[in-house]
Amino acid sequence: MSALPSRVTIVEVGPRDGLQNESATVPTDAKVAFIDRLSQSGLTHIEATAFVSPKAIPQLADAEEVCNRIARTDGVVYSALVPNIKGYGRATEGAGLRDVAMFLSASETHNRKNIGCSIDEAFGRYREVADAAERDGVRVRGYVSTAFGCPYEGNVPIEQVVEVARRMLDLGVQQVSLGDTTGMGNPAQVMQTVAALAEHTPHDTIALHLHDTRGTGLANALAGLQAGVTTFDASTGGLGGCPYAPGATGNVATDELVYMLEAMGVETGVDPEILLQSAEIAGEAIGREPPSRYLKATRATQARERKENA
Repeated sequence: MSALPSRVTIVEVGPRDGLQNESATVPTDAKVAFIDRLSQSGLTHIEATAFVSPKAIPQLADAEEVCNRIARTDGVVYSALVPNIKGYGRATEGAGLRDVAMFLSASETHNRKNIGCSIDEAFGRYREVADAAERDGVRVRGYVSTAFGCPYEGNVPIEQVVEVARRMLDLGVQQVSLGDTTGMGNPAQVMQTVAALAEHTPHDTIALHLHDTRGTGLANALAGLQAGVTTFDASTGGLGGCPYAPGATGNVATDELVYMLEAMGVETGVDPEILLQSAEIAGEAIGREPPSRYLKATRATQARERKENA
């Protein structure tokens, strides 16, 4: 096995990606409780919400209120997605965020369905955001969705993914996160894509945003780790999905990722028990148990131990 890094950074996307695909709106109080508990887990980056049109994603219509009500913990970066300069203004002026993320797709069809414009048009919008962020001293992250396959177009050539990622980096984003939006990727593909992009930018500017739709999420994370990636997006409890990607299910579960990495000697700095408590807060809010296998296994083991010790 290739040498592994001693430590990785996890960007928690559960409050945004984990809740945006829910059929019922999650109460603001529950979102705030979810984020506040995550803030106590040792996570250093939490994506709290998205400043998108409430008509497009009504589940996140309370973005400003959520950001203004959470108890912001020292040492934790709170961020949000912004689709355009209007969303940027809401995030920075209305909610006081100093970290935002721009997002587009590596495939034209998904980009049009997801944000309603072509890739070139999206870059025109984001130039405004990038210029404003540079002026304001706001840090910007970039997402490239469908980097490992598109539900509409199928295979997305690696050179196409690299081109879109490089254009995003040229805008001035500090890091670009390659998204396996519907879990179509495989470990070999992840390694090849990361290696191709790493020819043009340092590894620490590359992150992976993996979904577990086809059960390959952790395998792809390990492949990314071996390829030199040290930042991974994940969603506590394995919640998540994209409203504009048919078949997209949850992200890689933060708790499962932490368990795997820590067992392999790779530090995350994250408390797994607090992650499980956070997942249960979210699960209660959405009315069902999160899909995380680590959550189920751990709680079953704890219940058995309590029974044995009673």
